[in-house]
Amino acid sequence: MPTIQQPSATSDSTLDLATALRHSVTRLARRLRQQDRTGLGPTVTAALASISRHGGTTHGELAALEQVSPPTITAVVAKLEALGLVSRETDEHDRRVTRILITPAGIAKLDDVRNRRTEWLQSRLRSLSALDRSKLAAAADVLVKLIEAPEAPEAPEEAAR
Repeated sequence: MPTIQQPSATSDSTLDLATALRHSVTRLARRLRQQDRTGLGPTVTAALASISRHGGTTHGELAALEQVSPPTITAVVAKLEALGLVSRETDEHDRRVTRILITPAGIAKLDDVRNRRTEWLQSRLRSLSALDRSKLAAAADVLVKLIEAPEAPEAPEEAAR
């Protein structure tokens, strides 16, 4: 198993740490997605999770949340609807607007996906020492802070790229 190199005193420690975290988090996310075994694919699964979390979104809102094009989200929602995982409902205040809602079957599918991922991760965690699990618990709190930290404004030279 590869180890993450600790930042050296002579290098830019935040760059080294960012590189190591990016690599590890990307690989972990990929391995977790591989546990789904639903055949939905990551885009469809992510959209289903967003529909569950934000309930009653429009196609445009969902496309923005998932950062995909409107035609892509239309195809994703059509697939989810054909599988009985979501339904579409006309907005009661504006009949031109269609809202996407998760169905009980969609909730069950999402629970199954999450349970498979959690069980896989739990089995991997069991193989670690108590000390390593303790380190991960502390790191998990820090990762939440990292994710929830407000975005720093772009420097003018970065915005021009």
